[in-house]
Amino acid sequence: MEKDLSWIVKKILSVKAWPHPETQKAWDVSVTGAGLEILLVSQFTLYARLKKPKPDYSKAMGPTQAKDLYSQLVEEVRRQYGAPERVKDGVFGAKMDVALVNDGPVTYIVDSNDPDA
Repeated sequence: MEKDLSWIVKKILSVKAWPHPETQKAWDVSVTGAGLEILLVSQFTLYARLKKPKPDYSKAMGPTQAKDLYSQLVEEVRRQYGAPERVKDGVFGAKMDVALVNDGPVTYIVDSNDPDA
């Protein structure tokens, strides 16, 4: 699990998803390079299987283990970013209203079980 966590943190902090501020070259700067904020939100619903009309979450990690792993992820992203105040997180397991501006829209799935994705 520690190897997965390290891989995910590295991916989050290093993916070049923003344009260079001077040249506007696309896909050139990472979140840390741009000094942007990160919002981490636990969302087990992304792991749902939809074979039937009702979502099946049986393959999702149990809540106790997932909460511990999520806490470790938040701590490690803050530590490696080097600017912990720029890393925000939600409340684990809570129903939340999240408002954001999706500049893109661009969405990435970061899955340590599929490192080539």
